[in-house]
Amino acid sequence: MSKRDEKTFIMVKPDGVQRALIGVIMCRFEHKGLKLIAAKFVSPTQELFENHYSEHKTKPFFKAVVHYMISGPVFAMVWQGLNAVKVGRALVGETNPANSSSGTIRGDFCLETGRNLIHASDSVESAEREINLWFDKSEVLSYSRCDEKYVYEV
Repeated sequence: MSKRDEKTFIMVKPDGVQRALIGVIMCRFEHKGLKLIAAKFVSPTQELFENHYSEHKTKPFFKAVVHYMISGPVFAMVWQGLNAVKVGRALVGETNPANSSSGTIRGDFCLETGRNLIHASDSVESAEREINLWFDKSEVLSYSRCDEKYVYEV
């Protein structure tokens, strides 16, 4: 697999959906040069979110996070490109919006950690696990975009 084939999982949370920021968020990833290879608008189950956030199961905020995440629909996406995980995290900003730089999604659109709009995989391994939780293999597409020669060096 080429480094250009790295994938990351990005999810617009219920607050981002309710604030009509899906398009704005997608534009940030597209303008950076990442390629959208899967997307769906969904109202996930409690079980899916418990699996998604399983590494936080013993933390005091776990139940509140799961409860919030099932409060409305989310927009789940898979993006592909060179260093997709690192690039995705940089576009999103810090978990706490107060620590996020202007120009990041959280720095520009958020005030509180509990309403920080978006989830981004924190490692290639997490991305793979999250993508497999949210998407069937048939839903993740492989294709070439006509602008790739302008995004990447030969």
